[in-house]
Amino acid sequence: MSPATRLRHGPPDPADGLRGHSAALHAHAQRLHAAAEALDWRGPQADAFRAEVAALADRCATAANGLAVAAAQLEDE
Repeated sequence: MSPATRLRHGPPDPADGLRGHSAALHAHAQRLHAAAEALDWRGPQADAFRAEVAALADRCATAANGLAVAAAQLEDE
């Protein structure tokens, strides 16, 4: 957040909100990857489950990147 944003009164900066959501989604993606890797479960079903969790984590990361781009575009306006 820029110093001008911190001093401004009124509604929150939309770019700051997008960056916050982006950071939260990145954190969720990291936790999902870590949880899937930590499973002791073995076998074809475990592999399929890990693949589904990895795909979900990748979608979270993709969405987070999109929010970060949108925040940057708002900053440029």
